[in-house]
Amino acid sequence: MDFVGAYSAENLKFLMEGLYITLFVAFVAIILSFLLGCILGVTRYTNIPVLSQISFVFVEIIRNLPLLLLIFFMRFALPEVGIKLGPVAAAITALTIFEGAMISEIVRAGLASVDKGQIEAARSSGLTSVQTLWHIVLPQGLRRMVPPLVSQFISLLKDTSLGVVISLAELMHNAGIIIGHGFNYTIPTLLLVALIYFTVNYLLSLLSKRLEAKNA
Repeated sequence: MDFVGAYSAENLKFLMEGLYITLFVAFVAIILSFLLGCILGVTRYTNIPVLSQISFVFVEIIRNLPLLLLIFFMRFALPEVGIKLGPVAAAITALTIFEGAMISEIVRAGLASVDKGQIEAARSSGLTSVQTLWHIVLPQGLRRMVPPLVSQFISLLKDTSLGVVISLAELMHNAGIIIGHGFNYTIPTLLLVALIYFTVNYLLSLLSKRLEAKNA
């Protein structure tokens, strides 16, 4: 094991470049998947005719497909119909669709957990369905969604490593290149990558606990 060679300034810089891509892809995908998940979750919760059925079919299909298949599809299948996505765009699109479907179930469950009595009281006081959803259901539902949402976001961040199959220059991709430069770099490099993933995800879990305690 060559820790000195594996942790050279050049290699560390290369790993940090990969970490930047990992965090960038994860950040964008988290924002987009949360928005998509909210739209799908609210649509299913409110039982909007036709739209709720479409959302249900979409979510069920995506949830039962492997994420790796979606990544391959975005990168290699879409060009067949004239849509060409680079590695970053393909990874973000696949993660957004896949995680959005997962998040929609969290959103739907969170909204459904709000006591029906409060909803009936709001409606009887003169609030419309939209006003009740916005002022009563969403605020309470969102607080209850925090822990599972953060867990899903942590999974999303780890899933960015699957982008290595389409040559996304993320953390694992760059680690693989470093390992390829010397067999003795394998254990030191993987240990450092594991520490990086652990640190980032652990900080997210701490944030989740703090938000959960604040909303308790």
